[in-house]
Amino acid sequence: MSEEIKSLDALKEAVGGETAAEQVQAAIVREPVRDELGRSYATGKRKDAVARVWIKPGSGKVVVNGKEMNTYFARPVLQMILAQPFSVAGVTGEFDVMATVKGGGLSGQAGAVKHGISKALQLYEPSLRPALKAAGFLTRDSRVVERKKYGKAKARKSFQFSKR
Repeated sequence: MSEEIKSLDALKEAVGGETAAEQVQAAIVREPVRDELGRSYATGKRKDAVARVWIKPGSGKVVVNGKEMNTYFARPVLQMILAQPFSVAGVTGEFDVMATVKGGGLSGQAGAVKHGISKALQLYEPSLRPALKAAGFLTRDSRVVERKKYGKAKARKSFQFSKR
């Protein structure tokens, strides 16, 4: 080293001009992930439910375990949960969804399918990632049922206390 680096500008020139943030941003250019049929696949989880989700461009048809969404998730609240990722990303009615879901109850299954749809959307179209991430749809909700403890009626509930 013949010359000493005494300022940040000199360091920048010696390194090559790019800052660390610019290098990281350049390294994280996401490519779409699609199979030979033009679909994106993702796994969604919520409570004890696990959903396998495939999305492809289409008319907005959602099939869960071989049934229409309206049949499988009869409650309007659950249907609204499934529609959230599309409305946040602004692609309502543009993708067909085929999902298989196992475990848990209907509410957990709806949450698992929502998580899977969100992950598959950002894999299919990486530009949708910021909106889905900001809404919190890409984060797995880690809350699960607390285990029962011995000497207790449930996880925390005690048996009725009797003085005599």
